[in-house]
Amino acid sequence: MFVRKVTVRVPATTANLGPGYDCMGMALGFSSSLTIERSDVFAIEIRGAGAKSLSKGQDNLVYRSALAVYKAIKRAPPVMRLRCVNAIPLNRGLGSSSAAIVSGLVAANALEGSPLANDALLQLATEIEGHPDNVAPALLGGLQIVVKDGDPSLVFSPLRGERRIGKGRVVSTASPVKRGLKAVVFIPDLEVATEKARAILPPNVSRSDAVFNAGRTALLASAFAQGKWDLLRIATQDRLHQLQRQSLMPHMAPLMKAAVAAGAHGAFLSGAGPSILALASGDTARIEGAMAKAARKEGVSGRSRTVAVAVQGARVIEKE
Repeated sequence: MFVRKVTVRVPATTANLGPGYDCMGMALGFSSSLTIERSDVFAIEIRGAGAKSLSKGQDNLVYRSALAVYKAIKRAPPVMRLRCVNAIPLNRGLGSSSAAIVSGLVAANALEGSPLANDALLQLATEIEGHPDNVAPALLGGLQIVVKDGDPSLVFSPLRGERRIGKGRVVSTASPVKRGLKAVVFIPDLEVATEKARAILPPNVSRSDAVFNAGRTALLASAFAQGKWDLLRIATQDRLHQLQRQSLMPHMAPLMKAAVAAGAHGAFLSGAGPSILALASGDTARIEGAMAKAARKEGVSGRSRTVAVAVQGARVIEKE
């Protein structure tokens, strides 16, 4: 059946969740949307985050991701009109680039009758993004544990212009999250580029630090599945990336401490930051206020909000 126009919605995501560096991500309860329409004239319209800064040309990440579908299915792409409505802030550690990539892939795939399964879309999304921890929950939803099966060599990603883990298939599986958990997110007004936050990390880690994080990653998945929220304070601890990024985001430790003191079960840097995410159950007003107060004390402007966790992934919401 011929499809003229498709609209998709893709959730924000948080990656790492403390110890699960580059291997764990979760979908959050707010989203961006994309409409792709066959047209006589190429055009990109952007509303919301990045309306003034993102490219409206053919180098736009959403458009390039859509083209990746046509390359994969060996079809010539049509002339397209894109409308992006971005509710996910840029460069805040909430998966804005992953949402852009996944939206382009899912919308273009739906426009062509969905010839690619989700697994193929996941491989493409990881190739474009360079790491799978955000694209997996953006595409599939929920809490995703993701690994790469194969050669861990580094190769060059032509779409992103950066090095990525290459060769081998991405394997992602959903891990259950017991009901009753929410996320309190403090989103600073400042931006930190993911590339900068990744570049600051050392190339090697000690065995003790690797064991520390491996144990807590396993504990975290178990605590989510069983609803053992009392374990989250320990299970969200990390030695691989948060302390190393403290110099870029000095508000990190004070906000995490304030959140836990106000009743959060655990807190961590969301993705590469600078957003801070706290896990909570029950009323979250006190936690929101404590994080905002700590941020003001650190001279960081921004806002706190409470959102759902482990929500549905990318989905087509309209098709004509």
